[in-house]
Amino acid sequence: MPSFVHEFPFDPSYGRTLDDLLAIPAPPAPDDFADFWRARHEAARGVATAPEIGPLESERDGARIHGVTFTSVGGVRLGGWLVLPADGPVRHGFVIGHGYGGRQEPGPDVPLPLPGSAAILPCVRGMGARGLVAGVPDVSGAHVLHGIESRETYVIGDCVADLWCAASALRELVPELAGTGSLGYLGESFGGGLGALALPWDDRFGAAQLTVPTFGNHPLRLTLPCAGSGESVRGYHREHLEVTEVLSYFDAATAAGFLRQPTLVAAALFDPSVPPPGQFAVYNALAGERELLVLSAGHFEHLGLADEAAALRAGRTRFFGEWLGR
Repeated sequence: MPSFVHEFPFDPSYGRTLDDLLAIPAPPAPDDFADFWRARHEAARGVATAPEIGPLESERDGARIHGVTFTSVGGVRLGGWLVLPADGPVRHGFVIGHGYGGRQEPGPDVPLPLPGSAAILPCVRGMGARGLVAGVPDVSGAHVLHGIESRETYVIGDCVADLWCAASALRELVPELAGTGSLGYLGESFGGGLGALALPWDDRFGAAQLTVPTFGNHPLRLTLPCAGSGESVRGYHREHLEVTEVLSYFDAATAAGFLRQPTLVAAALFDPSVPPPGQFAVYNALAGERELLVLSAGHFEHLGLADEAAALRAGRTRFFGEWLGR
């Protein structure tokens, strides 16, 4: 168990060893959990996303990066970035989720895991300058509570749908992907939790990599203080105990029990923003081929961060090469 000097008023390792973390289960699914998500997926697949490519914004690392916009559920118009190979044909496609706080630029998501790849980097509703939507908070602590009164109105469900619509937009913009096999998904933190919720129901995806995924094992998360969006949910729960029923439909660990695509999870032993027990609950519940990369810390600057990030990039390239490069 790592030991870091920190100023948090709680222990970001939560006293768990790796063996403890590998034994954390997922909460049981509500009886209609799969039906709920399949219906949401079917509705999202029926959206005419009408994607539009913007001007070239930059070219680096063998890729051309354009702005992109598309329509998601509810008629919401969202933006993000489209990455295309600078040379040669498109052989792979990726949807890349972002952390809580949104994405202001493509950043370290480029270069992509495999050469000859195209990718869409969407900003889900409310997050980042290209995801701003009237009425949806753009700060994580408020965003995570938006519409939480019911499973039909909770913003997290719509954010998952934004990823499905982004995949539709990518395939429309890059028709070569229809004949190149399955898409890959990459998501970190917020994007990792959304990916776990999105992937079980969408057969367009063939493999995924989730880094320090959030929303895992909500009943346990409600008992663990943190510095991330989970603290807002904990505060809301203290006044609204009935929210546990809504949260049961948005549990990334529960969803992982339906996720059969090969998945690489990078989970941290120490994380002040996304409690490690929730991260490992997602990995432990995965129903398909799975691989674990243990990080010493997440959401925390430390001396070994650069080396761990390099190891994760290398592991990601190997993993997608094995599952999408066949």
